[in-house]
Amino acid sequence: MTDRVQGFPAFPAREGRGPFARTWWGRAWLRAMEDTALDLRQLRRGRRYAVAGLVGPISVSPGRIAATVDDVDGGPFRTSVHLAELSTADWERLIGRAADRAGNLAALLDRHLPPELADDVPLLPGIGDLDPECECPGFELPCRHAAALSFQVSWLLDADPFVLLLARGRTEREILHELGERTARPVEGILAADAYARAVPPLPDLADFSPVPR
Repeated sequence: MTDRVQGFPAFPAREGRGPFARTWWGRAWLRAMEDTALDLRQLRRGRRYAVAGLVGPISVSPGRIAATVDDVDGGPFRTSVHLAELSTADWERLIGRAADRAGNLAALLDRHLPPELADDVPLLPGIGDLDPECECPGFELPCRHAAALSFQVSWLLDADPFVLLLARGRTEREILHELGERTARPVEGILAADAYARAVPPLPDLADFSPVPR
């Protein structure tokens, strides 16, 4: 698998209470899905499926996030969420803004997305920007399977905003390479070799999550 297609292991079932997204960019992802939904029952079932661990391994590639979702009523079903890749001009603006301030690159390396990077670029999805697909017989979109996938994607985004950047069209290595070409000195003592070697932090502990009641 190339670095333009990243795979993430399935989340196990969890119990407890807590928010699905803890970061501002994770919450923006969920708002884009929730504000588009026509059937809130599908969202509630999707939340339960996500917490119950019914979503299989998730693959992320430019413009597409996909997984297979099991179902108590059948399945499993292949489902995906599509979003537009950023244009070349948008990437130029985003990389330029990230390179303008050393703190922006340092924040990215710490797996934090500075809000100013989304000021002039449609980095975060808005209403209608997420296009769900599913092979299930339901006609509501997002269906419970696409909703379950989207809820779990917010956990991935919380742990690593480069997941969102990959879905928007560029890998972490490509972004860091472009930033390295634009910056004349290491950021806060971080060498380029160290930047590429930075380990992704573990995914968030989901022990405090619980299904939403029917």
